[in-house]
Amino acid sequence: MNQSFFIASVGAHQQLKRLTVHGNNIANLNTYGFKAEKSRFASLMYDDLKASDEEMRPYGVGAALWTTDTDFKSGAFTQTLRDQDYAIAGDGFFAIADLNTGAITLTRNGAFVISELMRPTGEVDENGQDITERIYYLSDNEGRFVLSETGGMIEVEDEHKAQPVGVFDYMNYDGMEHVGDTMFRAVDKNGGIRVSDGEARQGFLEMSNADLAEEMTKVIESQRAYGMALKMVQTSDEIETTINGLRG
Repeated sequence: MNQSFFIASVGAHQQLKRLTVHGNNIANLNTYGFKAEKSRFASLMYDDLKASDEEMRPYGVGAALWTTDTDFKSGAFTQTLRDQDYAIAGDGFFAIADLNTGAITLTRNGAFVISELMRPTGEVDENGQDITERIYYLSDNEGRFVLSETGGMIEVEDEHKAQPVGVFDYMNYDGMEHVGDTMFRAVDKNGGIRVSDGEARQGFLEMSNADLAEEMTKVIESQRAYGMALKMVQTSDEIETTINGLRG
């Protein structure tokens, strides 16, 4: 069959995936700390795939959405005057720890809250029951707590006082795993975690760094490319129909 049919069909499908990427960026224009994703295409025509006999063989035609890169540039600040809101001036992330799993995720979204936690005191009452105390700590409102400058839990005694919110960084952000709209997880090639030179500013939040004009331009590009790919599919189908009609 005409190879252009396969090239066009792959292209149309990949443009739909690209629309999903930029549509998600547009949907998060007002999400605090959101980092836009950029679509990256690669040619399939010259790539090889290892076959079952360990030999490298060419596969595929056309181009495909190979990866999506995250744009980590800072967004604009908005002043909220809320005591539990923080924005980072400079590089780095807030570190959020999950008490249940021990997992640590990173975010630029500093819209925190004060949560309540019952903690054992290490003493027992006259009935042999553990005595607990109520503490308040800075959290992301999803059961995870914010790490301090020393990597510990931030206990809040005065809700109006600036808290020692830690700002942490990595040598590079390449390949950092996106685990939510504003959450990331470091991988081995990012290097070890370190204290950042960035400063946590109370009463501010960082806006999304997605640019509506740029995202709409990408959407229009994808729509036109999708239409052209479908036109190629239609043309290829007409060619095959004409050729089949010449038989006999």
